Amino acid sequence: MSHVPSATRALRVLRFLAARPGPVTAGAVARALELPRSSAYQLLQAMAAEGFVTHLPEERRWGLGVAAFEVGSAYLRHDPLERLARPLLARLPQETGATAHLGVLHGRDTLYLLKERPAHAPALITGVGVRLPAHLTASGRALLAHLPRAQVRALYPDTARFVSRTGLGPGSPGELRDTLALERRRGWSAEEGQVTEGFRSVAAAAFDHNGTPVAAISLTVPQARPVTDTALAGRVRDAAAELTRRLGGRTPTPPVEGPRENDDAPTRT
Repeated sequence: MSHVPSATRALRVLRFLAARPGPVTAGAVARALELPRSSAYQLLQAMAAEGFVTHLPEERRWGLGVAAFEVGSAYLRHDPLERLARPLLARLPQETGATAHLGVLHGRDTLYLLKERPAHAPALITGVGVRLPAHLTASGRALLAHLPRAQVRALYPDTARFVSRTGLGPGSPGELRDTLALERRRGWSAEEGQVTEGFRSVAAAAFDHNGTPVAAISLTVPQARPVTDTALAGRVRDAAAELTRRLGGRTPTPPVEGPRENDDAPTRT
């Protein structure tokens, strides 16, 4: 690995340590980066001198240092997700005549971070800072569709966790699972009248470098608007793909669908 620049090796060390549940030995770092043990030790010492890693002599292990925490905190202070997404959202209302949102998951809710609306667009409940049940919103389901199944089951273990605003939308774990499977396969989510009567939305997820969904971009229009969900979905998928690229992320390969779990039978809404 002598052809790899030292800066690249240092960044790989930081990423490796960040992914571990606790401090690790120099040998573990050397094996992970395919480096000679002596080179790994020298690299760790240099990074420790700058505060990016910390040596625990009694344990003979290495962990992240304060400087790494400071960099991560600075990243959060700069609101990178919103800054990177804002120009993309600003164009969508002009191009589609729809209201555009950026949403993230907050527990079982969709939390809206950004909203851009065209001139003379009708008012919507989905303002910045508003939270709505994720299983009802297109944005929320676009994110839920790409989470591990165990995580979705933990969020929605039984029918008591499901609420309804208009009498429409998934109302049980089985129905939600089937809806998410369909939307995961086609690459976008849609809801019609589940959040607000008379309106429909489509959404697609953006991903980080691990292929984890971090945010969703959505478009909302009146149900009577003469534009298809497929046409709107093409725009949000393009915008979400561009946000993924800006985040340095990657779109995951759709997982192979496993056998159905034995729970309640889904019902249509």
